[in-house]
Amino acid sequence: MICRVPGLKGSEKIELEKKFDKEEDFSLLSKEEIERLLGRVLKGRSWKIGELRSMAEKDAALCEKLGIRVVSWREKAYPPLLREIFDPPALLFYRGFLPDPEKPLVAVVGTRKPSAEGGVRAFTLGRELGEAGIPVVSGLALGIDAMAHRGNIEGRARTIAVLGSGPDMVYPSSNRDLARRILETGGLIVSEYPPGTAPLKWNFPERNRIISAFARGTVIVEAPEKSGALITAQFALDQDRDLWVDRASLGSKYSGGTVRLAGEGAGVISSAREILSEWNMAGTVNDLSPAGSEKGKEAEAAASGDGALLASSLAKDLDITC
Repeated sequence: MICRVPGLKGSEKIELEKKFDKEEDFSLLSKEEIERLLGRVLKGRSWKIGELRSMAEKDAALCEKLGIRVVSWREKAYPPLLREIFDPPALLFYRGFLPDPEKPLVAVVGTRKPSAEGGVRAFTLGRELGEAGIPVVSGLALGIDAMAHRGNIEGRARTIAVLGSGPDMVYPSSNRDLARRILETGGLIVSEYPPGTAPLKWNFPERNRIISAFARGTVIVEAPEKSGALITAQFALDQDRDLWVDRASLGSKYSGGTVRLAGEGAGVISSAREILSEWNMAGTVNDLSPAGSEKGKEAEAAASGDGALLASSLAKDLDITC
């Protein structure tokens, strides 16, 4: 019920949960009393406790109907890196499987309207990480996000999509097939928003803190100035995570923000192997896009500029800018 109080930050929900172990005690409070406890005025529409209780009950019923699972910050299964941040979600609503807490994750994000070459780079990084056994975290948006997810699936990893809507509301709708593939391959679709929550524009900046928090490091592929991916990059830095930009995309007209990040000290990488090397994991990877293999040839062709056919195919598939 606390999670249905409008206008609360994740950390404030957790603070209230710590104060009121019993729901009955919390249900006796008025909006004004809650504001006094938090030390601030809650913006937005007025509400009554009974209304919140009804909404929470509907959430529970809808989760059961749709097979959506819920994990609280109190539970052992809650992702440990996510619990560490300043403003962790009090609840996660999810479909699929939570990631292994012992294995690192990498976030790959960027613009919704990349160049074809940028799309190929996101796909290739996602696949290389998958072949190394590392799931990619991204936002299931058009463009870079979707390409990174698809590449990670191609690399046989359990990719993770963090939504800015309820876990039953895939946005954009054109990515529903991709969402289905994520679940079919053992991945995860997760949100801090309960089922039925629409993809409201202000949800997405909040969602970005979860993308970076899930991962040990974040890669920005193509990101213009004012791109939402730059918000994710800032969250990564605030959360003391590693931050890299993709070297091959720095010359793109869609990479103004990416170039700025590199100039401000973000690491610059050309492949997933460099991430593994920084993490002292290179020796654990037996076969990462080996020369001579079909996947290796494909990656080399894309990187050398001879990957026009692959770029065109992937761009058409996701309707990105060529």
